[in-house]
Amino acid sequence: MACLVARSGRELQRYDNLGRRQVVGCIPYRFKNCSDDSVGNELEVLVITSQKGQARGMMFPKGGWELDESVEEAASRESLEEAGVLGNVEDGLGKWNFLSKRHGTFYEGYMFPLLVTKQLDLWPEKNVRQRIWMTVDEAREVCRHWWMKEALDMLVERHKSLQQQNEEHVLSCSLRYERLD
Repeated sequence: MACLVARSGRELQRYDNLGRRQVVGCIPYRFKNCSDDSVGNELEVLVITSQKGQARGMMFPKGGWELDESVEEAASRESLEEAGVLGNVEDGLGKWNFLSKRHGTFYEGYMFPLLVTKQLDLWPEKNVRQRIWMTVDEAREVCRHWWMKEALDMLVERHKSLQQQNEEHVLSCSLRYERLD
């Protein structure tokens, strides 16, 4: 059973050696179903509203990385608290330094893909956020943070590369079987 209360406060917040607050986010994704209910290759990503609503733009779940958790645990926790999804945190997409317009300070942000395995009906921030599944192009259009858009582009490139490797593997296997005949 998942915890249905979001963490709050900054007592356990991590900062880098330059004093930048460290935040962690996820790009929750799944593969779009085809018309025949099979799973396709096209990615869908889950975006959320800010706590102040959709007028402030959409984003991917992110929040503070705390001292009592690994970076992957923080990424998973933020996805649960803000978007109500559970899944597999994959290898990091990168690290970005960005200026928080709201606070006027620099942050250090880490982004991870999260392959969604479960979407909850109830989650800690259900009453203050909306979540919407959309295509990568739609998400790129509505996402308000440049660094999250860069992370999304990296996720797309990673999946294209994996698809190409899989296709090449299938082709080489089929060629080996043809030679055996």
